[in-house]
Amino acid sequence: MDQKNSGKCVKIEKTDSLINSRFCVTEGYSRPALDSQSFGYYLRHLSLKPKGTLVKTYQGVIKENNGIYCAVVDLEIGNRDLQQCADAVMRLRAEYLFSKKKFADIKFKFVADNTWHDYLTYAKSDRTYAKFRAYLDFVFSYANTASLKKQLIQKPFKDINIGDVFVQSGNPYGHAVIVVDIASNGSGAKQFILAQSYMPAQDIQILQNKNDTKPWYDYSNKHNKIYTPEWTFDTADLRTW
Repeated sequence: MDQKNSGKCVKIEKTDSLINSRFCVTEGYSRPALDSQSFGYYLRHLSLKPKGTLVKTYQGVIKENNGIYCAVVDLEIGNRDLQQCADAVMRLRAEYLFSKKKFADIKFKFVADNTWHDYLTYAKSDRTYAKFRAYLDFVFSYANTASLKKQLIQKPFKDINIGDVFVQSGNPYGHAVIVVDIASNGSGAKQFILAQSYMPAQDIQILQNKNDTKPWYDYSNKHNKIYTPEWTFDTADLRTW
């Protein structure tokens, strides 16, 4: 089981290379305990690149920060313009399932046919990480925010949790971000941290709260809007797996 944090900054790890050790909770809040086998635990313990690392696109071009992100997830993105916003969400979900050997659960819908395309059918007897990574590139080529939105289940904003996704499918573009950590206080108020990729394909980044100096976003939202640095979501855009 994961540990709870007090309202003060508590270092869970010896380094600040993980989400839960780099970002302290707001005073009065604590991180709820999570099962070590859960998707939420996996996301909370994502590895981060060293402080000050700048996001790079698939071409190696630096994406200047400008108040957009406060950390970069330590996960390669390939050298093709594939792992954009919805793809990053699917990547994290698939990486978790692969790490737990839940191969039958690795499946995603495509835009064109709205049917499932699963990892086991693609990989056959080859369960290597290289084959898994090739499967993901295959998925990224045919799935987007529209197909991800259809795959996920809408849920009330008040029930937000780690692993949930804010997703909009637009014409021509939509966007998706994923909740990678959450904390609450004794009154039931919640705060959460968001991660995204963007266009062109780029490193997965932990989003800065544009209204604060910390990455935590608030559940108590009077305007039913989530204002991220590069996109505005409605609270009704929240979905889950």
